[in-house]
This record gives sequence, structure tokens and C-alpha cells, in this order.
Amino acid sequence: MWEKVLGYCAGMRLAEFHRLVADEFGADTGKFYLSSHIVSGGDQTPLEMIENGVDLREIWWALCRDFEVPKERWLGEDI
Repeated sequence: MWEKVLGYCAGMRLAEFHRLVADEFGADTGKFYLSSHIVSGGDQTPLEMIENGVDLREIWWALCRDFEVPKERWLGEDI
């Protein structure tokens, strides 16, 4: 509970998750994928998974697999 309140979800900040999504897919397309894409092997969108407390890293990695993001980009850009 407190993790969600503080902006964390099982180790990854929610802001970092959204940055990774926007950097990889673009802000608008990323938002669209989060709200409409059903993650393979499941029956939920990424936003539904976040609401259900799924580890953000697991959601990010699932998106990377589903959209065939090259593994060298799974950790995002160096800042």
C-alpha cells in the first residue's frame, strides 16, 4: 500500500516506468499502449496490471517482449 502512495511499485518508481514507456514508444503512443494493449499471456492492460499491484518491472519487460524492443533498450537511455 505505502509503495503505491509514495509512487513506487515493487522497486521501480512509477515516474521511471512512465519515462521508459514515453522514451521507447513516444508519449501519446505509450499512453495508448498502456490503456489498450492486452499483455500477452494475460487478460489485462498495463494500467490494469498497475492497479492490481503487478511489479512495474515485470510490466515493462512484458511490453518490451510484446513489441520486440531490442534487449539493449530494456533498461532505458542513460541519463
